Amino acid sequence: MSAATTPGHAERAGRRIEEVLDRLTTAGDPGTIAAAEELVRSLMEFYGAGLARILQLLSAPEDRRVQERLLADDLVASQLVLHDLHPEDLPTRIARALDTLQGADLDVLDLDEVSGTLRLRAAAGGGCGCGSGATDVQRAAEDALACFAPEVAAVEVRPAEPALLQIGTRPGAGA
Repeated sequence: MSAATTPGHAERAGRRIEEVLDRLTTAGDPGTIAAAEELVRSLMEFYGAGLARILQLLSAPEDRRVQERLLADDLVASQLVLHDLHPEDLPTRIARALDTLQGADLDVLDLDEVSGTLRLRAAAGGGCGCGSGATDVQRAAEDALACFAPEVAAVEVRPAEPALLQIGTRPGAGA
């Protein structure tokens, strides 16, 4: 993968676009600002149409594996979401994002669609339950969700509930 196609490059390019638009806005020329915003909208429309066409061409059943690989790529997924072209619904994209996390076993509790807060629980048996590393897991979940499900504005990770120990008599002990 070349440097021009890495996710970090895409993020830097996005930041540069924002910086240029901010510089133009502070320059104060309304005509220049309007032209720059129109240019960005036109480019978004142009690239969005190209992405839509790619998805259309890959919709045949024999191309399903290629489409699946594209949907699993965080850079491609973020572009599809940005252009409102991602074929998967929000819960599926959330699950896909969480599947990318190495070593984090998280269960979705709920999503508050008004605030955009996703509540997760560390799966049972995923550690000591003391919350160590919870901040790292939360950060990793936020990063993955930013690509696959940017509708999620905040993530709350709750520790796993400890398993209850069942105490009873052994079979045949009371006879």
